[in-house]
Amino acid sequence: MGHAVIKDFFDADSNTFSYVVSDSRTRRSAVIDSVMDFDYASGTASFTSADSIIAYIRRQNFSVEWILETHVHADHLSAAPYIKQKMGGKLGIGVQVTKVQDTFGKVFNAGTEFERDGSQFDVLFQDGDTFAIGELPVRALHTPGHTPACMTYLVDESSAFVGDTLFMPDFGTARCDFPDGDARELYRSIQKILRLPGDTSLYMCHDYKTGDRQEFRNVTSVSEERRSNIHVSDGTSEDEFVELRMSRDAKLSMPRLLMPSVQVNMRGGQIPAAEDNGERYLKIPLRIMC
Repeated sequence: MGHAVIKDFFDADSNTFSYVVSDSRTRRSAVIDSVMDFDYASGTASFTSADSIIAYIRRQNFSVEWILETHVHADHLSAAPYIKQKMGGKLGIGVQVTKVQDTFGKVFNAGTEFERDGSQFDVLFQDGDTFAIGELPVRALHTPGHTPACMTYLVDESSAFVGDTLFMPDFGTARCDFPDGDARELYRSIQKILRLPGDTSLYMCHDYKTGDRQEFRNVTSVSEERRSNIHVSDGTSEDEFVELRMSRDAKLSMPRLLMPSVQVNMRGGQIPAAEDNGERYLKIPLRIMC
Protein backbone atom coordinates (compact mmCIF):
# COMPACT_ATOMS: atom_id res chain seq x y z
CA MET A 1 0.00 0.00 0.00
CA GLY A 2 1.13 3.54 -0.71
CA HIS A 3 1.14 6.53 1.59
CA ALA A 4 -0.57 9.92 1.49
CA VAL A 5 1.23 12.71 -0.35
CA ILE A 6 -0.20 16.08 0.66
CA LYS A 7 0.42 19.30 -1.26
CA ASP A 8 -1.03 22.62 -0.10
CA PHE A 9 -1.91 25.70 -2.15
CA PHE A 10 -2.44 29.07 -0.48
CA ASP A 11 -4.79 31.79 -1.75
CA ALA A 12 -3.63 35.03 -0.13
CA ASP A 13 -6.76 36.97 -1.04
CA SER A 14 -9.02 34.73 1.06
CA ASN A 15 -6.37 33.23 3.37
CA THR A 16 -7.47 29.80 2.15
CA PHE A 17 -5.45 26.60 2.00
CA SER A 18 -6.49 24.11 -0.66
CA TYR A 19 -5.04 20.62 -0.83
CA VAL A 20 -4.24 17.83 -3.23
CA VAL A 21 -4.09 14.51 -1.39
CA SER A 22 -2.73 11.61 -3.41
CA ASP A 23 -1.96 7.93 -2.96
CA SER A 24 1.74 7.41 -3.72
CA ARG A 25 1.16 3.94 -5.18
CA THR A 26 -1.92 4.35 -7.37
CA ARG A 27 -1.34 8.09 -8.09
CA ARG A 28 -5.03 8.75 -7.56
CA SER A 29 -5.90 12.00 -5.81
CA ALA A 30 -8.47 14.24 -4.19
CA VAL A 31 -8.73 18.04 -4.29
CA ILE A 32 -10.01 19.61 -1.08
CA ASP A 33 -11.47 23.14 -0.77
CA SER A 34 -10.42 24.66 -4.11
CA VAL A 35 -10.67 28.41 -4.80
CA MET A 36 -12.11 30.36 -7.72
CA ASP A 37 -10.44 33.77 -8.06
CA PHE A 38 -13.00 36.55 -7.76
CA ASP A 39 -12.56 40.30 -8.00
CA TYR A 40 -15.54 41.79 -6.18
CA ALA A 41 -15.09 45.33 -7.54
CA SER A 42 -15.27 44.27 -11.19
CA GLY A 43 -17.41 41.15 -10.77
CA THR A 44 -14.73 39.11 -12.57
CA ALA A 45 -14.19 35.40 -11.93
CA SER A 46 -11.06 33.58 -13.08
CA PHE A 47 -9.18 30.35 -12.39
CA THR A 48 -5.50 31.11 -11.85
CA SER A 49 -5.52 29.37 -8.46
CA ALA A 50 -7.33 26.32 -9.79
CA ASP A 51 -4.99 26.16 -12.79
CA SER A 52 -2.04 25.92 -10.40
CA ILE A 53 -3.67 22.89 -8.79
CA ILE A 54 -4.40 21.33 -12.17
CA ALA A 55 -0.84 21.94 -13.38
CA TYR A 56 0.55 20.18 -10.29
CA ILE A 57 -1.78 17.20 -10.78
CA ARG A 58 -0.73 16.88 -14.42
CA ARG A 59 2.98 17.21 -13.65
CA GLN A 60 2.67 14.41 -11.10
CA ASN A 61 0.63 12.28 -13.50
CA PHE A 62 -2.17 11.96 -10.96
CA SER A 63 -5.78 11.15 -11.72
CA VAL A 64 -8.53 12.90 -9.79
CA GLU A 65 -11.04 10.67 -8.00
CA TRP A 66 -12.58 13.22 -5.65
CA ILE A 67 -13.22 16.93 -5.35
CA LEU A 68 -14.19 17.51 -1.73
CA GLU A 69 -15.71 20.47 0.09
CA THR A 70 -15.49 20.63 3.87
CA HIS A 71 -18.55 22.93 3.91
CA VAL A 72 -20.35 25.72 2.05
CA HIS A 73 -17.66 28.37 2.39
CA ALA A 74 -18.56 31.99 3.15
CA ASP A 75 -15.18 33.53 2.38
CA HIS A 76 -14.19 32.18 -1.02
CA LEU A 77 -15.84 30.81 -4.14
CA SER A 78 -15.25 27.15 -5.02
CA ALA A 79 -13.55 26.12 -8.26
CA ALA A 80 -14.89 22.57 -7.99
CA PRO A 81 -16.90 22.51 -11.26
CA TYR A 82 -13.96 23.93 -13.22
CA ILE A 83 -11.56 21.29 -11.84
CA LYS A 84 -14.12 18.55 -12.42
CA GLN A 85 -14.55 19.64 -16.05
CA LYS A 86 -10.80 19.60 -16.62
CA MET A 87 -9.79 16.57 -14.55
CA GLY A 88 -12.87 14.50 -13.70
CA GLY A 89 -13.69 13.21 -10.24
CA LYS A 90 -16.76 13.10 -8.01
CA LEU A 91 -17.81 16.18 -6.06
CA GLY A 92 -18.62 15.49 -2.41
CA ILE A 93 -19.89 17.43 0.61
CA GLY A 94 -21.82 16.70 3.83
CA VAL A 95 -25.46 15.70 3.53
CA GLN A 96 -26.58 18.67 5.64
CA VAL A 97 -25.79 20.92 2.68
CA THR A 98 -29.53 20.64 2.01
CA LYS A 99 -30.18 22.62 5.19
CA VAL A 100 -27.77 25.33 4.03
CA GLN A 101 -29.44 25.37 0.61
CA ASP A 102 -32.88 25.74 2.15
CA THR A 103 -31.79 28.60 4.42
CA PHE A 104 -29.84 30.58 1.85
CA GLY A 105 -32.19 29.75 -1.01
CA LYS A 106 -34.71 31.84 0.93
CA VAL A 107 -32.16 34.57 1.80
CA PHE A 108 -31.34 35.07 -1.88
CA ASN A 109 -34.87 34.39 -3.15
CA ALA A 110 -33.35 31.78 -5.46
CA GLY A 111 -36.69 30.55 -6.77
CA THR A 112 -37.97 27.10 -7.57
CA GLU A 113 -35.30 26.52 -10.22
CA PHE A 114 -32.71 26.25 -7.45
CA GLU A 115 -32.75 22.65 -6.26
CA ARG A 116 -32.43 22.30 -2.47
CA ASP A 117 -31.77 18.55 -2.43
CA GLY A 118 -27.99 18.56 -2.80
CA SER A 119 -28.23 17.31 -6.39
CA GLN A 120 -25.52 19.76 -7.49
CA PHE A 121 -23.08 17.36 -5.78
CA ASP A 122 -22.27 13.76 -6.73
CA VAL A 123 -22.00 12.41 -3.18
CA LEU A 124 -23.53 13.61 0.10
CA PHE A 125 -21.61 12.18 3.04
CA GLN A 126 -23.18 11.02 6.27
CA ASP A 127 -21.22 10.94 9.53
CA GLY A 128 -18.98 7.87 9.50
CA ASP A 129 -19.16 7.20 5.76
CA THR A 130 -16.01 5.70 4.30
CA PHE A 131 -14.47 5.92 0.85
CA ALA A 132 -10.98 5.80 -0.64
CA ILE A 133 -8.44 7.91 -2.49
CA GLY A 134 -6.73 5.17 -4.47
CA GLU A 135 -5.96 2.70 -1.70
CA LEU A 136 -5.99 5.30 1.08
CA PRO A 137 -9.01 4.87 3.38
CA VAL A 138 -10.97 8.04 4.17
CA ARG A 139 -13.56 8.53 6.89
CA ALA A 140 -16.06 11.40 6.75
CA LEU A 141 -16.81 12.94 10.16
CA HIS A 142 -19.75 15.31 10.56
CA THR A 143 -18.41 18.27 12.55
CA PRO A 144 -21.16 20.93 12.58
CA GLY A 145 -21.26 24.19 14.50
CA HIS A 146 -19.62 26.64 12.15
CA THR A 147 -22.24 25.52 9.62
CA PRO A 148 -24.60 22.54 9.80
CA ALA A 149 -22.92 20.85 6.82
CA CYS A 150 -19.29 20.91 8.02
CA MET A 151 -17.32 17.72 7.45
CA THR A 152 -13.83 16.62 8.48
CA TYR A 153 -12.10 14.15 6.16
CA LEU A 154 -9.79 11.75 7.98
CA VAL A 155 -7.31 10.24 5.51
CA ASP A 156 -5.54 6.98 6.36
CA GLU A 157 -6.44 7.52 10.05
CA SER A 158 -3.53 9.95 10.27
CA SER A 159 -4.38 13.25 8.53
CA ALA A 160 -7.60 15.19 9.14
CA PHE A 161 -8.79 18.05 6.93
CA VAL A 162 -10.92 20.03 9.37
CA GLY A 163 -12.27 22.89 7.24
CA ASP A 164 -13.17 25.86 9.47
CA THR A 165 -13.88 23.81 12.60
CA LEU A 166 -10.47 24.53 14.10
CA PHE A 167 -7.71 27.03 13.41
CA MET A 168 -4.09 27.01 14.49
CA PRO A 169 -3.85 26.89 18.31
CA ASP A 170 -2.89 30.56 18.60
CA PHE A 171 -5.94 31.64 16.57
CA GLY A 172 -8.56 29.37 18.11
CA THR A 173 -11.80 28.22 16.53
CA ALA A 174 -14.38 29.10 13.89
CA ARG A 175 -17.24 31.56 14.29
CA CYS A 176 -20.75 30.22 14.88
CA ASP A 177 -22.96 33.23 14.08
CA PHE A 178 -23.93 32.30 10.53
CA PRO A 179 -27.49 30.98 10.03
CA ASP A 180 -27.82 27.56 11.69
CA GLY A 181 -24.41 27.86 13.35
CA ASP A 182 -24.24 26.68 16.95
CA ALA A 183 -21.43 27.12 19.47
CA ARG A 184 -22.44 24.07 21.52
CA GLU A 185 -22.43 21.92 18.42
CA LEU A 186 -19.02 23.29 17.50
CA TYR A 187 -17.61 22.43 20.92
CA ARG A 188 -18.89 18.85 20.60
CA SER A 189 -17.53 18.59 17.05
CA ILE A 190 -14.13 19.78 18.22
CA GLN A 191 -14.15 17.18 20.99
CA LYS A 192 -14.79 14.52 18.33
CA ILE A 193 -11.66 15.67 16.50
CA LEU A 194 -9.61 15.96 19.70
CA ARG A 195 -10.45 12.37 20.63
CA LEU A 196 -8.37 11.22 17.65
CA PRO A 197 -4.83 10.00 18.46
CA GLY A 198 -2.53 12.82 19.57
CA ASP A 199 -0.20 12.49 16.59
CA THR A 200 -3.01 12.91 14.05
CA SER A 201 -2.10 15.79 11.75
CA LEU A 202 -4.76 18.49 11.40
CA TYR A 203 -4.84 20.49 8.18
CA MET A 204 -6.43 23.94 8.35
CA CYS A 205 -8.58 25.56 5.68
CA HIS A 206 -7.49 29.07 6.76
CA ASP A 207 -4.80 30.89 8.66
CA TYR A 208 -4.65 34.59 9.54
CA LYS A 209 -1.39 34.75 11.53
CA THR A 210 -1.34 36.53 14.89
CA GLY A 211 0.49 39.37 16.57
CA ASP A 212 3.14 36.93 17.76
CA ARG A 213 3.44 34.96 14.52
CA GLN A 214 4.07 36.55 11.15
CA GLU A 215 4.28 33.43 8.99
CA PHE A 216 1.29 31.45 7.79
CA ARG A 217 0.84 27.95 9.16
CA ASN A 218 -1.62 25.29 8.08
CA VAL A 219 -0.70 22.07 9.90
CA THR A 220 -0.91 21.22 13.57
CA SER A 221 -1.76 18.09 15.58
CA VAL A 222 -4.41 16.86 17.96
CA SER A 223 -1.98 16.98 20.86
CA GLU A 224 -0.92 20.55 20.05
CA GLU A 225 -4.53 21.71 19.86
CA ARG A 226 -5.39 20.00 23.13
CA ARG A 227 -2.41 21.56 24.82
CA SER A 228 -2.56 25.15 23.60
CA ASN A 229 -5.65 26.12 21.59
CA ILE A 230 -6.59 29.54 22.99
CA HIS A 231 -10.33 28.77 22.86
CA VAL A 232 -10.69 25.07 23.57
CA SER A 233 -7.62 23.43 25.10
CA ASP A 234 -7.92 20.58 27.60
CA GLY A 235 -9.89 21.71 30.63
CA THR A 236 -12.14 24.17 28.76
CA SER A 237 -15.75 23.34 29.59
CA GLU A 238 -18.59 23.50 27.09
CA ASP A 239 -20.21 26.43 28.89
CA GLU A 240 -16.92 28.33 29.02
CA PHE A 241 -16.39 27.80 25.31
CA VAL A 242 -19.93 28.85 24.39
CA GLU A 243 -19.65 32.06 26.40
CA LEU A 244 -16.28 32.91 24.85
CA ARG A 245 -17.35 32.02 21.30
CA MET A 246 -20.62 33.96 21.40
CA SER A 247 -18.95 37.00 22.93
CA ARG A 248 -16.27 36.96 20.26
CA ASP A 249 -18.73 36.40 17.41
CA ALA A 250 -20.79 39.43 18.46
CA LYS A 251 -17.80 41.64 17.65
CA LEU A 252 -16.92 40.16 14.24
CA SER A 253 -17.77 41.77 10.92
CA MET A 254 -19.12 39.65 8.08
CA PRO A 255 -16.62 38.10 5.63
CA ARG A 256 -15.90 40.33 2.62
CA LEU A 257 -16.97 37.68 0.10
CA LEU A 258 -19.92 36.27 2.06
CA MET A 259 -22.64 37.24 -0.43
CA PRO A 260 -21.03 35.96 -3.63
CA SER A 261 -19.45 32.92 -1.94
CA VAL A 262 -22.60 31.42 -0.47
CA GLN A 263 -24.64 31.92 -3.65
CA VAL A 264 -22.03 30.06 -5.69
CA ASN A 265 -21.02 27.42 -3.17
CA MET A 266 -24.55 26.35 -2.26
CA ARG A 267 -24.80 25.47 -5.99
CA GLY A 268 -21.71 23.26 -5.83
CA GLY A 269 -19.51 26.05 -7.21
CA GLN A 270 -21.75 26.87 -10.16
CA ILE A 271 -22.47 30.50 -11.04
CA PRO A 272 -26.24 31.25 -11.15
CA ALA A 273 -27.75 30.75 -14.59
CA ALA A 274 -27.73 33.56 -17.11
CA GLU A 275 -30.79 35.80 -17.20
CA ASP A 276 -32.72 36.79 -20.32
CA ASN A 277 -30.02 39.29 -21.35
CA GLY A 278 -27.35 36.60 -21.30
CA GLU A 279 -25.63 37.99 -18.20
CA ARG A 280 -25.11 36.18 -14.88
CA TYR A 281 -25.79 38.00 -11.62
CA LEU A 282 -25.07 37.62 -7.93
CA LYS A 283 -27.52 39.23 -5.51
CA ILE A 284 -26.90 41.37 -2.44
CA PRO A 285 -29.91 41.60 -0.09
CA LEU A 286 -30.28 45.25 0.85
CA ARG A 287 -30.98 46.17 4.48
CA ILE A 288 -31.71 49.87 4.86
CA MET A 289 -30.79 51.21 8.27
CA CYS A 290 -32.87 54.19 9.40
